[in-house]
Amino acid sequence: MIPISKPQFGEEELALVREVLESGIVAQGPKVAQLEEEFAALCGTKYAVAVSSGTTALHLALLAHGIGPGDEVITSPFTFIASANSVLFTGATPRFVDIRKDTYNLDPDQLESAITPRTKAIMPVHLYGLMADMDPIMEIAERHGLAVIEDAAQAHGATYKGRKAGSFGTGCFSLYATKNMTSAEGGMVTTNDPEIAERVKLLRAHGSKVRYYHDILGYNFRLTDLHAAVGLAQLKKLEQFNAARQRNAEFLNAHLQNVVVPCVPEGQTHVWHQYTIRLEHTDRDAAIEKLKAKGVGSAVFYPVPVYRQKVYLDRGYDLSLPATEEVTKQVLSLPVHPALTSADLETIVEAVNSL
Repeated sequence: MIPISKPQFGEEELALVREVLESGIVAQGPKVAQLEEEFAALCGTKYAVAVSSGTTALHLALLAHGIGPGDEVITSPFTFIASANSVLFTGATPRFVDIRKDTYNLDPDQLESAITPRTKAIMPVHLYGLMADMDPIMEIAERHGLAVIEDAAQAHGATYKGRKAGSFGTGCFSLYATKNMTSAEGGMVTTNDPEIAERVKLLRAHGSKVRYYHDILGYNFRLTDLHAAVGLAQLKKLEQFNAARQRNAEFLNAHLQNVVVPCVPEGQTHVWHQYTIRLEHTDRDAAIEKLKAKGVGSAVFYPVPVYRQKVYLDRGYDLSLPATEEVTKQVLSLPVHPALTSADLETIVEAVNSL
């Protein structure tokens, strides 16, 4: 079976993990600081703050911007639930606007109608490795005095008109096992604002700058040096990983038939965390079984709009966003990871084209 994802580890990760174990400094230490410095350089930001997951990165970024009860944050309904849940964690309310069917990302044309006096931030999600349309999003945010918090969990190294994901507003990344680079589990907050960076550092470590002295109510959302060691090795491989994903996606785009292949708008670099097609005229459940029978793994990211999840229905959400509801019924992600061989790609093409 060709898996939908396959983390790539080697001697580099083993060597750095061994170094940490032998040092005796396994909690947050010098490897975390090094990963932060190198990740900030990747994104072109002044600061990067390592945390325990992509979800905690979003949570702390929102808190660092002062978002809390009574506030609203506009975000995408077509994403992993952590995006919106992070808003709920602060006591604020997520407001959903529809997506563009071609990019699967937030539709900027619908933003202004969702802004209310309670709106404090826009959280675009750079889904599948393609950045949201940031120019109009930033223009709207600046005009209304709103923070921009980029959910870049799937967009390590992606660019929009030459600028990296995580460099427009406050960036939030996941380093989970299946991402383009991983620390096994972890996250990162990127920013050019020293006050935001300092606030996130306080919040991740029980509100403490000096050990046993606590200035604010904080959390234990730190990253360990063991995780950072894996992340450092992976970060050095990210460019080659992304290049392999791009080659694989290019092959699939050129050879798949009778499905809607993903697009890459002009001026953007897609890093293909997922390669996601749409099945407009094919039963998706049947397609998944046929692909499986031919040895091709697949997955649906995501089958239910966030606002139709029980946790949101129980909170009184009653929405109908047509583009989101259409794509949730049609999307199917295929393997695109760097471990694919030429034979794997041929197998994927043959299997999809025979649906």
